[in-house]
Amino acid sequence: MKTDNEINIELNNDVALGSYSNLAIITHSSSEFIFDFISMLPGIPKPQVTNRIIMTAEHAKRLMLALEDNIAKYENQYGDIILNNEQKNMFPMGFGGNSAKA
Repeated sequence: MKTDNEINIELNNDVALGSYSNLAIITHSSSEFIFDFISMLPGIPKPQVTNRIIMTAEHAKRLMLALEDNIAKYENQYGDIILNNEQKNMFPMGFGGNSAKA
């Protein structure tokens, strides 16, 4: 029996494969956040944005809270995630800046 709170979500095969990202650039306007995901690999002279997610500010905050919750659960199970001797508020390779160019 289906309730009003159930959402029937479909995951097609292409999306289910996922994609790798080791760089994220986050920009925002007054009404939305834009997350550009990039894969920087040796031998690729000009990395490209492989995925772009655009969401409202409210949903971006919900994502942040969900990530905080999941990171805490991960660290409880596997131990602390080490940030390669970097300060916790510092982001490597331009993470979090507003200087993205498309």
